[in-house]
Amino acid sequence: MWALRRASNPLRNQEISLGSFRAGCARVESASCYLKNDSQSAEHAPVFTDRFVSFKRYHHMQCESFKSYNGRHHFSSHAGMKSSEDEDDLEDGFSELETAASASEIQASKTPCESDNDLISESEISDVDSDDEASGLKNELELSDTVAEGSKKIVEPKRVSVQLLKAILNAPGLSIKSVLDKWVEDGNEVNKSDIMILNSNLRKRKMYGRALQMLEWSADHYECSERDYASRLDLIAKVQGLGKAENFIEKIPKAYRGEVVYRTFLANCVATQNIRKANEVFNKMKSLELPITAFAYNQLLLLYKRIDRKKIADLLIQMEKDDVKPTVFTYNLLIDTKGQSKDITGMNQIVETMKEEGIEPLHETRNIMARHYIAAKFKDKAEAVVKEMEGGDARENRAACRYLLVLYALLGKADEVSRIWEICQSDANIYECLAAIEAWGKLKKIKEAEEVFEKTSSRWKRPSAKVYSTLLKVYADHKMLAEGKDLVKRMAEGGCRIGPQTWDALVRLHVEAGEVEKADTILHKATQQTRMKPMFNSFIAIMEQYSKKGDVHNAEKIFYRMQQAGYGARIRQFQVLVKAYINGKSPAYGMNQRMKADNIFPNHQLVEMLNQVDPFKKTAASDILD
Repeated sequence: MWALRRASNPLRNQEISLGSFRAGCARVESASCYLKNDSQSAEHAPVFTDRFVSFKRYHHMQCESFKSYNGRHHFSSHAGMKSSEDEDDLEDGFSELETAASASEIQASKTPCESDNDLISESEISDVDSDDEASGLKNELELSDTVAEGSKKIVEPKRVSVQLLKAILNAPGLSIKSVLDKWVEDGNEVNKSDIMILNSNLRKRKMYGRALQMLEWSADHYECSERDYASRLDLIAKVQGLGKAENFIEKIPKAYRGEVVYRTFLANCVATQNIRKANEVFNKMKSLELPITAFAYNQLLLLYKRIDRKKIADLLIQMEKDDVKPTVFTYNLLIDTKGQSKDITGMNQIVETMKEEGIEPLHETRNIMARHYIAAKFKDKAEAVVKEMEGGDARENRAACRYLLVLYALLGKADEVSRIWEICQSDANIYECLAAIEAWGKLKKIKEAEEVFEKTSSRWKRPSAKVYSTLLKVYADHKMLAEGKDLVKRMAEGGCRIGPQTWDALVRLHVEAGEVEKADTILHKATQQTRMKPMFNSFIAIMEQYSKKGDVHNAEKIFYRMQQAGYGARIRQFQVLVKAYINGKSPAYGMNQRMKADNIFPNHQLVEMLNQVDPFKKTAASDILD
């Protein structure tokens, strides 16, 4: 039985109890109007019973736990707030945890294909952006039998003809089925495992439309399993939206309409931050008596961590009642959430619970811990974790090097960065190269960062856009606009795909140089010319600049574009928007109603900001005049 069941469990009954996540914690009286008559939210919320711990008790214990940390504090329920200006950029809009793939540690010792041969591996890195919203859980999803089987045992990577992949990549967007038909007519074979590997490559390139057409073609030629239907469902949700995906579920034969299908749909509801639909799907799974796994709970935890942290404690209680054991990812989410709220004592106790349950922290967990220690100015604790991560000899612990490079840079230890890079550089994999560029950038050693970039570019014929974007971010951090523009030109000339990461780096580059309008134009053109979704931070970076100027019109414009791009409302967006009204000395008519319509409940900071722009606020003078 897992730790949440024990009275001594820090997640529940000690001072670290996650009571700060529950409703009412740190809420001020003026926000109570948002909690009344919210029948829609209640109707679709997960079914939680036995709410046996009072809000006051949770609030009291959480406040006590904060006393041990002498610094600037915010409650965990303050979703979307940053506790200090020097906090690491944890939002894309989310924490690095949510975009880190656990498989990266497994692949850390591998290198991308260096030659342009006739075969392409499923694990190829070149020209592939692996970032995806909520991809911290992507390995658990296992959307095909082929992938699932491969995840259970180490096998020789299956390969497919690069000519077929090139034909699919070069074909007009709506003609993928014709390409596959012609391929077969020419006497070539396309078996189901080939389809799955091609699917994986197209997904990595975020070419979801092409992948969907290919799976539709496959469904006409091969019998589908539940995972095949789930993979297609996932692509429909990404390309055509949740509505079409939900309709597709009804077309799936009942025999294949199981847990994998519904958890896939749940993951897409979380990716689009549709909290109401996510709760509906979760409850549907329960009503159908489908197995409720840690994956489903982790998805909801991820969702609530982003937009409604007060519900996390209730979700943990329900997870305990369902006897669902937490995974490493569950603990990582909780550790990261505590770290973001600067509750270092709480973070430590969750780590101890993790160890008591026999789960040793992985490099990914220690990386999260060390970053939060650094952000909270606990340098000694951070150094201890880093040394623990490195072990006796970094040469024997190469999987840790990609993390060590950046962590030593954050600690300001240039000599240590140099030492770790010396170990890696002769046969560095792509992750270590990216980490080295980032590390040298953080240490303001631009020349060294550029040298790593050049070595990486010469080693791989077509380096990933991520390599360019990482150096672009270095230039942006140091306001090197001319160098950044030259790098983008070089990127385009090299035929490298320019996507969301590059747009984000370009936006930051121009914002840091004071060219906000230019950054706005770049992002707007990018979204018009492609169907790819810009990063959350790209919008926020521009919106913050308009907010500082008190430019309400343009701040509202960016707010609207974020919604059009598929980003659901979060407290962070409203904070920036309301700040624009404050700086512009403009009343914010209907702002409370807008927030309530989006199921956003203000934290203490936002309530104070709303009071400043309330057009109906009573003052001493207005009372006299009335």
